[in-house]
Parts: sequence; structure tokens; C-alpha cells
Amino acid sequence: MIKEAIIPLAGLGTRMLPLTKVIPKELWPLGKLSILERILQECEDAKIKKIYLIISKRKSIIKKFFDKDFFLEKKIRNNLDLLNKLNSLSKYKKKIKFIYQNSAKGLGDAVNTCKNFIKSSHFLLILPDDIIVNNNCSKELINIHNKSKASILAIKKVPKNIVNRYGVVGFNKKLKNIVNINKLVEKPNIKQSPSSFVIIGRYILSKKIFKHLSKTKKGSLGEIQITDAMSMMLNAGQSFKGCIFKGSYLDCGTMDGYIKSFKFIGSR
Repeated sequence: MIKEAIIPLAGLGTRMLPLTKVIPKELWPLGKLSILERILQECEDAKIKKIYLIISKRKSIIKKFFDKDFFLEKKIRNNLDLLNKLNSLSKYKKKIKFIYQNSAKGLGDAVNTCKNFIKSSHFLLILPDDIIVNNNCSKELINIHNKSKASILAIKKVPKNIVNRYGVVGFNKKLKNIVNINKLVEKPNIKQSPSSFVIIGRYILSKKIFKHLSKTKKGSLGEIQITDAMSMMLNAGQSFKGCIFKGSYLDCGTMDGYIKSFKFIGSR
């Protein structure tokens, strides 16, 4: 059973500057909830018991977001609606453990900061730039893992000319919305791309990935890519499946994407 989740939040948010200099984009509103609250709600509905939030010292305000504010509670004590909204965060606090990533060395390095904390054989990894609505994608992946015991990646078909923005999967078998992955390539050019199916930010991974992350070399930007570590696992005989997930995908990783996502969500 998948009971643990890793959510990396330590990124600098450079594509959203200057706003992210003060407010991490994970705390920006998306409808009636913040982006982070939507991710935590997804974990809650998927029966996740422990959530590791990876932050940096620059983004310690995220930790403060979950702290009780006795002064504010006293000021609004006669407004039950506001009190309930304020206290709605408390249900997550017991599940959350904050882990610090001291320098930005890529997603692989962020995940590797949790190597001494993950207890189960597999865990859930969620990237907060990727929001999926009208379906709990994490729950969908967990259900597939429970039957197959494989590592599961959420995948989506994109136009061929933008595959170089993503980790791309190759596969040799497809049954309904599930594929058997036989190749993983990080941000290939069009000619090198094994398909038009790319990885979206939901993963069920074996804890064996930590061993491979420790062997993964830094890329040209000095970052450790998790796709490279997964490729090493695949070559070592580990089973990976891709799930062409249900629901609507919203990209909150760029300003244009965030604005489109905000309009799509509306007042939900």
C-alpha cells in the first residue's frame, strides 16, 4: 500500500519572478484553494498518511502557512466560517514533515533528501506545477500499482514539437490506458524522442530509486535528473508502467499556464 508522498517545493520559481521573490507559487490561489492545498487534498483523498514537503530556507513561509496564529484566531473568534477556513489546514499538520534542500540541484536531488525517511517499498511523488482536476490521478496510479506492483508514471500525449520540454517514455505494449514502458529519455530532441507520450508530475516509485540517484551524474545545468535514475532502474530490470490518466491537466509552471489554469478553475 502507498502511504507516503514526497512533494518538492524548494524550486526558485524563476519563471514567475518578481512575484515569487516574496510569495512561493505553491501558495498562490487556484480557485478557492491554494495550489499546495489542492495537492494536499489529493493526497488526503488517496489515503496518504505521511507527506514530506521539501523546502528551502528561502521558502520557510510555507512552513509558517501551517502554524497556528493565536492572534488571528482571537480576532475572528466570532466568525465561525473564517475560523473553519483557518483551521482547515490543521488536519494536514500531523501528516507533514518538512525536509530542507539546501541548494537547487534538480528534482533527483530533491527526492534524494528523503532517502532516510521513506519506510515503505514504494512512495508517491507529486510535482505541484502539475494540477489534475476532475480525477484523483494519485489514486488512479495507486490502484494500478496495487495490481501490478510496478512503478507507475502518469503520462500524456503532447504535440511532437514540444517533447523536448519533458521526460518522454517509449513503450512496447498498450492495454486500454496502461502501457509497458521500455525507454525513458529526459528532454530529447524530436528525432531522438521514442514517442509523443510525456511524464506528467505524478509518480509511484520504488525506494530502490535512492540507490540509483546516488549514482546519477549531474547534467549540463548541474542538476540531477530523476528520469536518468529511473532509466537506470529500467535497465536493471525494474518494471515501469505508464498510465494515460483521466481528468484535465493544468500547467501551473509558467505565468501563462497559471493564468489559464486560474481561469479554468474559476470559483471551484
